[in-house]
Amino acid sequence: MSRIGGNPAIRNEHVYGQKLRVARWREGAAGTPLLFLNGIGADIAAAAPLLGRLHGREIWTLDMPGVGGSPDALMPYGAPTMAAIVMEIADRLGHKAIDVAGFSWGGALAQQIAIQFPDRVRRLVLMATTPVMGAPGIGWAAMFDDDMQASGLKIQTATPLGIAYQTAAMAGWTSTPYLPSLKTLPTLVLMGERDGVMPACYGQMIASLIDGAELEVVPGSHLFPFTHAAATATRISAFLDAAPGASQAVA
Repeated sequence: MSRIGGNPAIRNEHVYGQKLRVARWREGAAGTPLLFLNGIGADIAAAAPLLGRLHGREIWTLDMPGVGGSPDALMPYGAPTMAAIVMEIADRLGHKAIDVAGFSWGGALAQQIAIQFPDRVRRLVLMATTPVMGAPGIGWAAMFDDDMQASGLKIQTATPLGIAYQTAAMAGWTSTPYLPSLKTLPTLVLMGERDGVMPACYGQMIASLIDGAELEVVPGSHLFPFTHAAATATRISAFLDAAPGASQAVA
């Protein structure tokens, strides 16, 4: 079993004919496990600086087809199919109830999971994402993000086919008709104040559709979960650990 930064356990899962690399931090920790879904083309290693700081709970994530340690998919897939695949892995890991956090493309998939499996998600964290996916190539746009240029982070590890299938999976996708149904789901929306890829107005759309959702505009641009990993982890942990009905908004 190989290891990646932060010492997660790495395993491969074969689901519906697809081999996917899965990482788990603090396997078996008490409390509700957190699933993290990364941006387009980004792999487990890119998420490790953030996920390694989320202490006190089990964290798990995976490489999408054609990304990192997961081979290309044999055929294109849609968001509902990938949501079902992810939740099948959750079942195999023994997780019936989970918290879900998603960044950018992964934030859209996180919304899909919450809509498709409403009885399985306890809390939802959406970062630098949108309720409407209509911009092909958004993963490459992140390469010109201010924080990416300054930090030197390398997050793209996808094959050309992997990027193409991830883009196609969300082509024309929208959650807007369904988000009001999540009004009982505690939701935190974090958006970067200088994000030119997913401007804060997208977060405002999400928060306006989910009654009671908390919206915060935080320092950084599109890659703030990675370039501001410590602050982001602290904020996510506070939200996940808050008592039901408690607000953790930061002034």
